[in-house]
Amino acid sequence: MSGMGAGILWMMACLASFIGMAIGSRELADTMSIAQILVIRSLVGLVVVLILARHLLPELRQMRDFRLHGLRNLVHFGAQYCWTLGVALMPLAEVFALEFTMPIWVAIFAWAALGERIGRPRIIAMAVSFIGVLIVLRPGAAIIDPAAFVVLLAAAGYGASTVFVKRLTRNSSPQIIVVWMVLMQLPMGLALLALRGGWVAPGWGDLPWMLMVGITALTAHYTMAQALRVMDASIAIPIDFLRVPLIAVIGWLLHDEPISAAVFIGAIIIFTANFTAMRSEARNRRAEVVLAETGADIAAGAVIASETGTPETRR
Repeated sequence: MSGMGAGILWMMACLASFIGMAIGSRELADTMSIAQILVIRSLVGLVVVLILARHLLPELRQMRDFRLHGLRNLVHFGAQYCWTLGVALMPLAEVFALEFTMPIWVAIFAWAALGERIGRPRIIAMAVSFIGVLIVLRPGAAIIDPAAFVVLLAAAGYGASTVFVKRLTRNSSPQIIVVWMVLMQLPMGLALLALRGGWVAPGWGDLPWMLMVGITALTAHYTMAQALRVMDASIAIPIDFLRVPLIAVIGWLLHDEPISAAVFIGAIIIFTANFTAMRSEARNRRAEVVLAETGADIAAGAVIASETGTPETRR
């Protein structure tokens, strides 16, 4: 199979994972607290890790960037809590539409923490995305659901987490980052559940949703990483956007959620702004690489000329 074909299949699996995680979380939220859902998710993940990732134990024992892993998982756990709460309270399509603001937060946190420059295309994308968010929320047309701000907070947390991952990948493999996520977020969830209380004994009917939430939480990140290994992000990200119409249809079928034109328009504006900025930034990076290579070639040519030319030239 070609790299493009494999990438498309990985992205389809990624879409299914994110959608499955949302559906499973919504079903469990009918009877369980958000903290319990996160604990169950980590417990299922722990079983999967123990079965499939035992070969990573030597790398785990090295404890590289342990504090940074801890900080990243604290932020990510908070984002997961907010996202799951949003899934429980809001129409699923609105949650996914607002989640696409994450690239804005990545740019802001990368500028603040890593010193990365925010170029004009990204600044324009931020402004246009804000318009898209307003269209999704429709202030003035109706009372804004407070849960929408919780989802935006989740997107900000995911953005910060992405910046942490960017730093962690210097010394840690993606698999190790996922394993630390499971190992660290399980005690976080247990601590939160102990503080808040409200454990509900799961029934047999909850088992499929529990497995779905736990497994898709791992496969969503894994399949996205695999897709980006074999295909360009400029192709992967538009495929990822299909989550919005797909989850809108599923929300309508399973929960009788209305399909709102405003949500689609706002989501398209947010996506288009960030996708255009991403393409522009990619072109600029390629131009910088070509310019650097051209400069290196000119410098090398000058060195050769000075070494092989006449004494006057060498002087």
